[in-house]
Amino acid sequence: MSQTLVVKIGTSSLTAPDTGNLALSTIAALVETLVRLQKAGNRVILVSSGAVGVGCARLGLTERPRNIALKQAVAAVGQGRLMRIYDDLFTSLQQPIAQILLTRIDLVDRNRYVNAANTFRELLRLGVIPIVNENDTVAVEELKFGDNDTLSALVASVVEADWLFILTDVDRLYSADPNRDPDAQPIDRVTRLEELEKLQVQTGNSRSGWGTGGMQTKITAARIATESGVRTAILAGRHPANIEKILQGEAIGTVFDPQPIAGTARKRWIAHGLIAAGKLYIDEGAANAICQGGKSLLAAGIVNVEGEFQNADAVRVCNADGREIARGIVNYNSVELQLIRGCKTEKIRDLLGDNVADTVIHRDNLVLV
Repeated sequence: MSQTLVVKIGTSSLTAPDTGNLALSTIAALVETLVRLQKAGNRVILVSSGAVGVGCARLGLTERPRNIALKQAVAAVGQGRLMRIYDDLFTSLQQPIAQILLTRIDLVDRNRYVNAANTFRELLRLGVIPIVNENDTVAVEELKFGDNDTLSALVASVVEADWLFILTDVDRLYSADPNRDPDAQPIDRVTRLEELEKLQVQTGNSRSGWGTGGMQTKITAARIATESGVRTAILAGRHPANIEKILQGEAIGTVFDPQPIAGTARKRWIAHGLIAAGKLYIDEGAANAICQGGKSLLAAGIVNVEGEFQNADAVRVCNADGREIARGIVNYNSVELQLIRGCKTEKIRDLLGDNVADTVIHRDNLVLV
């Protein structure tokens, strides 16, 4: 059966931990695996880290830069080298590839999000393997994905993938950091999102000094992907052929079962593509109305407003305990909401005039989390 597969490989798997030089045998094995999957009728997307690591090796730097300007310059050096290697290897197997560099704004803006989805769709239709990375050379800190684990999960959501494979420097998820705790137990399967809450506090960092992630970011990525209906697996990056074995049903790595998809593609965009600019705290009645009754959020149920935001920005909706229960696009800015919170519709018109929205967040723009 033809499936859409997103494969993410981290810097720790692409490079030698002691030098930062590319692990060419691993990259070659990865390329061969992806081409076999493509020729078997699957649609394949590769999300590849490594640009900064390769740039460091190219420039003789002994550690990953922390300064954002230096990091962007190093990424510019490394990205071309990395793609040259991918192109040479894929071309030797007659497999066309394409480079896609994304920043968070490409998924925050709805038109760009749709355009990105259309580009992926056309490339896959043409039999091309897109190779995706964050556009480190231009991304600003507040609009960065943070890590390529998150980027891969968002790409999987955009293309409505069947699988997300996260290749890393450990063979699976463990109950504790196996590098520090000899009693750490392997976890083969995660079936419910509630289990992720318990596991997040027991995760270690990447063993390699060249990566930016760690198991924490991989669990976060699995949450994003599974909430979009994408089955997710964490497995050892040094053995990419294990992807094929997992697809054949072998119990390798840790597999996260997909959750029921909540709403439309637009709602998935609201939940995962947008960056929340503020918070709205609501009372129990409003929480019950939106969570159990499927209602819109009204000003009368808002007890506090946090942050500065504009009309049409995304905000988090929190209950009285401060827990986020929903996310949505607001019809008022933060100054207006400070003025009308707790008010009935009639009072809002007295304060702001007749040309006002009936809802703070319409239910079509509200997603439960």
